[in-house]
Amino acid sequence: MIGIRRIWTQVEDTFHEYGPRGARPQRRGVLAVVMANPYAGRYEPDIVPLMEAMKPMGLELAQRLLATMKVDPADIQSYGKGGIVGADGETEHGHLWHVPGGYAMRELLEKRGVSTRAIVPSNTKLGGPGTRIDIPLTHVNASYVRSHFDTVEVAVPGAPAADELVFFLAMSTGARIHERIGGLRVDQIKGEDGLR
Repeated sequence: MIGIRRIWTQVEDTFHEYGPRGARPQRRGVLAVVMANPYAGRYEPDIVPLMEAMKPMGLELAQRLLATMKVDPADIQSYGKGGIVGADGETEHGHLWHVPGGYAMRELLEKRGVSTRAIVPSNTKLGGPGTRIDIPLTHVNASYVRSHFDTVEVAVPGAPAADELVFFLAMSTGARIHERIGGLRVDQIKGEDGLR
């Protein structure tokens, strides 16, 4: 059921945003998997089997992203996910990534001692080869931490084909480099509900 064509990664370090240089760069990593859409070109009432089948793949890809970023798991402070569905699919196919992608990152980080009570934000769309998507990022333990509201824009050249899916995982090592809009601070997180 899972036919992977490509795995694509991107890692970037931001040192400043036209202000003073940060104490340390913010590192953001994204991994994309380009795979066949087994439901392309037809309506399938029961699409959950693909979601279940992708769970091991999600964990393997989360591990691969963390290794590619070359950071300690404790350094991961925010995460996000997304999907682009090729033209012969439907956006609902992109939402199959919520469990395999989101829970994979949470499970991986929890096993390494990082609290991940916050939901993994997501964005899904329909698009052709080279379609760009904005992957939202929020703090792993408290979604209301404004300093970690962020977005990483990505595209995989030549993907998705009409009968493909592209699924993304994203992680970041910290707040926006010049964050200064107030709100809940990291040192104020209660860690009770994934929000505060």
